Amino acid sequence: MISDVRRQLEHQLPYGASYEQMLENIRHKGAYASRERADEAVRLVLAGLGRQLARVARVDLAACLPLEAARVLTAQIPSLHPLTGWAFVKDLAARSGASQATTRWDASSVLATVAAHAGPNLITRILHELPAGWALLFGHAELTPAA
Repeated sequence: MISDVRRQLEHQLPYGASYEQMLENIRHKGAYASRERADEAVRLVLAGLGRQLARVARVDLAACLPLEAARVLTAQIPSLHPLTGWAFVKDLAARSGASQATTRWDASSVLATVAAHAGPNLITRILHELPAGWALLFGHAELTPAA
């Protein structure tokens, strides 16, 4: 009986409650006017991130995210040549037609929320796999060893 009620509710809601909460957090963090705008940012950024992460990291990160976000992340084919953080922002800006400043804002709003879902250990592992320039997008300082 409960599963019947859950199925009925799932058909009424466009997204699951956890994704709605994630969108609300991103809407607040990014100062977006609507959840629809936050959803656009999530889809753009997570699709781009999915192209940058190796299979294991994508699967581990997807397990921490709401189902709708995980689907966007894992639907991508990983690139053979990962981008630096800045090149990632430029690539997303070119794909979306938005300015690089807006795209950087979108990326940091979404990825800081993703970092909160994933936790510090997984984000640290992901940052070690990615080229330079990603830490700030995830809301972390990028420290480099002294020469």
